[in-house]
Amino acid sequence: MSAVLSVNPVTREKILTTARLLPAAPQVMAGLCELLQDVNSDLDQVANQIRVDPALSARVIRISNSPAYGGSRIGSVDEAVNRVGFGEILRLVGIASVSGLVDRALTFYGIGAERMRESLLMHALASEALARRADVDPRTAYTGGILRTLGVMVLDRIARERKPAPEVYSPERFLSYPAWENFSFGVTNTGVTTTVLDEWRFPAELVAGLEAHLLIHDSDYDDRLAVVLNLGGAIVAEAGLALAGEASAWTPTDNKFSATGLDREQLREAGAEARTLFDRQRVAFA
Repeated sequence: MSAVLSVNPVTREKILTTARLLPAAPQVMAGLCELLQDVNSDLDQVANQIRVDPALSARVIRISNSPAYGGSRIGSVDEAVNRVGFGEILRLVGIASVSGLVDRALTFYGIGAERMRESLLMHALASEALARRADVDPRTAYTGGILRTLGVMVLDRIARERKPAPEVYSPERFLSYPAWENFSFGVTNTGVTTTVLDEWRFPAELVAGLEAHLLIHDSDYDDRLAVVLNLGGAIVAEAGLALAGEASAWTPTDNKFSATGLDREQLREAGAEARTLFDRQRVAFA
C-alpha cells in the first residue's frame, strides 16, 4: 500500500511532549558523547554525567555486576566507570540506556521488548565495527545504532493514547514502517527521532546521519555515517534480528560499498566482530 498522509498528523509539540516521558538516558548520552570526544575529559566527569539520571546510574551498576562485565561486585558509578575505562564506557551506558528505554513491548509495531533491545544492541555494535573500517567516528556510529528507533518508541506511546487507536502495523498491508506511519501519524519514526535528538542538542553529524540512514534519496549516499548505519542493518538482518517493517532497507549494494570505501569482506569481518560482542553483552539484559 502506498504511503498516504494521516488526516490527523502528529504535531511537533506532541512529539516532544511524549519524548519527555521517556527515560532520561538518551539525553545523558548526548553529554557523554561530547565528553568522550574531548581529550581533556576525565573519568570523574564521565561518572558525573551518568549520575544525572539516577535510574541510569542504577542500571549501569547492575550491568557492571553482570556476567557481561565479569560479574564482580561493583557498588558505585565511579567504580563501574573506572573499571571499564573510556574505551568501553559508551557501550556500558548504551546497554543500560536500551534496558531502560525499551521497557515494554511496542504493541502497535508488533515488536516484543526483548526483540527490540537485541536488535538495537546488534545495530550499535555492527555500526561501530563498520565505522572503524570506514573512517567514521565509532562512538557516533554506536550512538546512532542505539538511538535510531527512538521515534518508534515515541509513536507507539502516541498510538496508545489515540482515540480511535490506529491499526497495528501489518506487513501484508504496508510495505514498511514509514508507509504505515505516514498513513497513521503523518510522520515517520525517522522524522520523529531526528526532531527529538535535534531538540536535545545531539551532534548535528549524528542527527543528519540518522535522517539519511534509510538511503531514500541519492544525496543520502554522500553522508558516510548514514551509509555505515545502513550497512549495520545488513549485519542485523544477517543475525536474524531485523525488524519486520525495515528489513528491506538493509540489502548491501555496490553503491553502499562505494560510498563508504568498504567491501563485502570487511562487512563480513565487522559482522563477526559485532556478533562476538553481542553474544557477550546480551546477557546484561537478563
